[in-house]
Amino acid sequence: MNGLAAEERGGEAAGGLCCLREDGERCGRAAGNASFSKRIQKSISQKKVKIDLDKTARHLYICDFHKNLIQSVRNRRKRKGSDDDGGDSPVQDIDTPEVDLYQLQVNTLRRYKRHFKLQTRPGLNKAQLVEIIGCHFRSIPVNEKDTLTYFIYSVKNDKNKSDLKIESGKQLG
Repeated sequence: MNGLAAEERGGEAAGGLCCLREDGERCGRAAGNASFSKRIQKSISQKKVKIDLDKTARHLYICDFHKNLIQSVRNRRKRKGSDDDGGDSPVQDIDTPEVDLYQLQVNTLRRYKRHFKLQTRPGLNKAQLVEIIGCHFRSIPVNEKDTLTYFIYSVKNDKNKSDLKIESGKQLG
C-alpha cells in the first residue's frame, strides 16, 4: 500500500494527470514525459492559446494531446517567421529546441550548478533546480557556425575537445 501511495505522489512516473488547465479545468489526460516550461507558456500565450499551468500540480509533465497542440502552435509560428528570415528575431528565439532537463538525475543537475557556480539557496528540489539551470542553459551564447565547424573538424580528424583547444591555440598564436 505504501508503494502505491508513493507512486501516486510521483505524478509522471505513475500515470499522473497532465499539469495543465484548459478553460479553468484541470486536464484529465495522463501525463507523458514532455514538460511544461515558462518559455513554452510564454510562446503559447503570445498565440492566445487558452491553457495554463495548474498551480496545484506537483509536477510539470503534460499529456500528449497538449504536447501536440503546443508543437503545432510553435510550428505554425516557425513557418511564418522562416519566410522573412529575421535573424535574431523573437520568433527564432521561441522556436529553438527545448532540452528536457527533467530527464537528468538530480546529482547531474547539482554538478551543473556547481560547475557554473550558480548562486542558489540550499536544499532545492528537482523542479527548482531544473528551472534555474534551464534559465542559465538558455542564456549561454552559442555560435552555431563555429560549433558545427569544430564538430565536423573533430569528427573528420578524430580529435577530442582538448585536442581542438590546443590546435586552435596554435593557429591563433
